[in-house]
Amino acid sequence: MEGVCSNKSNKMGSGGRMDSCGQCMKYSMFGVNFLIFLGGAIVFGLGLWTLIDQNFASELFGTNLFTGAVWVLVITAGITCILSFFGCMGAAKEVKCMLLTYFIILFLIFVTMLIGGILGYVFREKVVQTMRQEMHSSLRLYGNRKTVTDAWDHTQRRLRCCGVEFYRDWTLHGRIPESCCQETFGGQRKPCVESPTPANIYNKGCYNVTATFIQDHAAIVGGAGIGVAILMIFGMIFSCALFKMIE
Repeated sequence: MEGVCSNKSNKMGSGGRMDSCGQCMKYSMFGVNFLIFLGGAIVFGLGLWTLIDQNFASELFGTNLFTGAVWVLVITAGITCILSFFGCMGAAKEVKCMLLTYFIILFLIFVTMLIGGILGYVFREKVVQTMRQEMHSSLRLYGNRKTVTDAWDHTQRRLRCCGVEFYRDWTLHGRIPESCCQETFGGQRKPCVESPTPANIYNKGCYNVTATFIQDHAAIVGGAGIGVAILMIFGMIFSCALFKMIE
């Protein structure tokens, strides 16, 4: 690496001239890095959105695998945004050392983001598998543990569901929570605790609704991560081609 950065006599320096094909390759490098920057920013935003949006139900998941996979994508997406400027700088100044460093780091991020995207997609199934058991176990903790109580109340209000499979799940562990009651246009809750009916209580169970919610988020973030990883392939190709064209 040291020889690449310092030995201009071996054509590893900067400021060389390139023909029209090389200039085209340089501007292609700019374009690809701009797309990589946009893709990285989108994945970063989607990852944070997922972490924040599913946080209300995280106590009911029973596993941190999905959250961990999303964090991997968020961190690598942030690094990718910064690295795209580094790639543009190397192309603009025609510095082989910068292009080589860009290629190596981009390759490592490519592998990490691709794995993160795949894990995010795969772990959504793991979350769904463990979530039903965790939900049933947490019913008896409602009212006794604040984090579980808040998680159930936020989940039932947000997703408009009640219980695990059905609202009658609550009757086995005590009374029905007020968060199961349907909300009126004025923001008030219909009375459903004492006499629940389909007209005043949420009829859907929270397991299927939450599972769909998590799977949809995982598909969006995982798909975006894989999409950016594909863009990185073009970034690596253009950086290698430009590296060879610089004299």
